[in-house]
Amino acid sequence: MFFAQVIGTVWATKKYPALESFKMQFIQPINGEMKKLGSPIVAIDTVGAGPGEIVMYITASEAVIPLPVDMAPVDASIVGIIDRIDMEKNLEKKN
Repeated sequence: MFFAQVIGTVWATKKYPALESFKMQFIQPINGEMKKLGSPIVAIDTVGAGPGEIVMYITASEAVIPLPVDMAPVDASIVGIIDRIDMEKNLEKKN
């Protein structure tokens, strides 16, 4: 599972039939410190995320799991909306 921020919506007049009831969102992968990682990607939105929200997404063959079909041409799916990320800033190695 990875973090990303929703940065836009993809509008399509025609979609694969199994995807007709789902939004396609542009998401920018980020790390836990909200820094961009790589280029934006398109993901199927299974949770109703909106612009600017921080989300969790999955990729590869697992991206189809949240969909109500066995197979669909999906490389990434949004599976959660993140309310907050808490990280320790000064992790020290204990010996």
